[in-house]
Amino acid sequence: MPEGQGARAIAEGWTQKDGKLPVNPSGGLKAKGHPIGATGVSMHALCAMQLTGTAGDIQVRGRQARRHLQHGGAAVANYVSVLERIK
Repeated sequence: MPEGQGARAIAEGWTQKDGKLPVNPSGGLKAKGHPIGATGVSMHALCAMQLTGTAGDIQVRGRQARRHLQHGGAAVANYVSVLERIK
């Protein structure tokens, strides 16, 4: 996506579960109450479920994900993880 197109992506529905660039099909961590400590585990579990096709009602349909990127942390302790399906 070209730089500066974030507002367009949202307005045109690209980030919806069935859009071109789905984001947070589970509703995101704040939708879960943002439990400190459990959020990182939850993000990894949700990524793995998307990659294996076992995410149930929040599964992104129509294409099988090959990679997932997630970012988490707080203050000075931050991380980025990339999970990849190898089959």
